[in-house]
Amino acid sequence: MKTKIRIAILTLLSSFFLHAQQQPKGIIGNINWMSNWTNFKPANTEYGEATNIIAGTIDKDTKLLKRNIYQLVGVVYVTNNATLTIEPGTVIRGDDKSCGTLVITNGAKIMAEGLETDPIVFTSNKEIAERKPGDWGGIIILGKAPINTIGGIHILPFDLEPMLNHYGGQDPEDYSGILKYVRIEYSGRKLSALKELNGLSLAGVGRKTVLSNIQISYSNDDSFESYGGDLVMNNLISYRTTDDDFDFTQGVQCNISNSIAIRHPFSSDVSGSRCFEVDSYDKIGSTDMTKKLSKINASNITLVNLEENNQGLVRESLYVRENTFFNLSNSIISGFTPFALLEGNIGDGAVNLSKITFKNLIINNCNGGIISEAGSGNTAIQKFYGDPSFLLDYTKLKNSELFIMPNIKGNPDFRMNQNNTIAIGN
Repeated sequence: MKTKIRIAILTLLSSFFLHAQQQPKGIIGNINWMSNWTNFKPANTEYGEATNIIAGTIDKDTKLLKRNIYQLVGVVYVTNNATLTIEPGTVIRGDDKSCGTLVITNGAKIMAEGLETDPIVFTSNKEIAERKPGDWGGIIILGKAPINTIGGIHILPFDLEPMLNHYGGQDPEDYSGILKYVRIEYSGRKLSALKELNGLSLAGVGRKTVLSNIQISYSNDDSFESYGGDLVMNNLISYRTTDDDFDFTQGVQCNISNSIAIRHPFSSDVSGSRCFEVDSYDKIGSTDMTKKLSKINASNITLVNLEENNQGLVRESLYVRENTFFNLSNSIISGFTPFALLEGNIGDGAVNLSKITFKNLIINNCNGGIISEAGSGNTAIQKFYGDPSFLLDYTKLKNSELFIMPNIKGNPDFRMNQNNTIAIGN
């Protein structure tokens, strides 16, 4: 009887590991979902001169039309619970001189639902030859979902109007609208050494907000930064950002899936730019430790360095700080040094490391695995994550072998090349 039980358990475990190994890794889809609506060469795209100006405050329901080209001048606030609706195919050009920035304030909404064949585009107002990262501000959404700062309400450090610059609350299902089939190009103005706008800043945004099929290119700071809130995000693309691709803080609860960060060695920042930077708080002294710590579940993610033989300023693909829950699964990471960096005071004990899970990954052409910033305890860390049940495959493949079509100059397809599943060990 005991023998039969052992056989049954072994069969069950074998089935489990086989199923895990067969889970598709990296971004997925029956077709290349990055086709049609994306643009990896926005420096060559002529968008036309602006015909309409957007400035000041939008305090009633307003619709932007595809037939117009808009210039976003200064900081434009959507207030008074108003809804800003944007037709598919509409182009909004951020003004360089006044740092055009769009702020959806607490209680207001943005309905920017483009189409795969007709995306909504936010871009620079400069001429083709003059465009560069940080030409304009970016998009900021302030919601009513929980954050973990003391008092549950906070402000962003972006020199916004004090009465309009607040986020946080008690509603994890808060709804700030839709961003779908949207491109954001050349945003992320650096206001000062400590004040840097992002491509898309999500502050206290709730889980009913739709965030899908968004491409952020050439941001001069982070592409996507989340300050608290409760988020569901998928089909995101971060391309050639200067700082982090996906940045999380202030107790954010987030499920992010089927998304990609594409890095270039000379589009990175010397301060330490990563695909993922994850923490639970800016300052522990301003944090309510009775509230939730950041918890990020990331699945089917692709993180890739385009230049396989030139590390440039690209270092680790992700950085995790203390007291943070981070789960990365069914993903592909290619071309970093090392693969992952843990903050030094996380420690090497199982209690701390169990908060940070890496499962069913291809770690390709990475010079180093999972290491501590402190430099100590790496042996224990390697042993912990060396457990075969984590299914971490360390490989040495060219991007052209690993992905279907990683040529950014054409029609890139970064889905996994299934012809190399044997080489990868599956």
